[in-house]
Amino acid sequence: MNVEPPEGGFHGPLKRSVTIAGHQTSISLEPIFWEALETAAGDLGLPLNALVAAIDHARIGADEPPNLASAIRTWLMDRTRNPA
Repeated sequence: MNVEPPEGGFHGPLKRSVTIAGHQTSISLEPIFWEALETAAGDLGLPLNALVAAIDHARIGADEPPNLASAIRTWLMDRTRNPA
């Protein structure tokens, strides 16, 4: 089986700052996840920071909260598999 690289190739994570509840934090995500997160925020009519804050709030309520970057990736994958 041959696996082709994604369109545009493979890229490592990019660190960006976001503001959650008035506090800046850095998140490292691969460009494809940043793009998906920006698209999701637009689809939901939310600023990117507001969507990240909502994901963070849901993450904190978990029995064993993952780190924020993992929670964002998981949320995005679930959104892709289970569109509203």
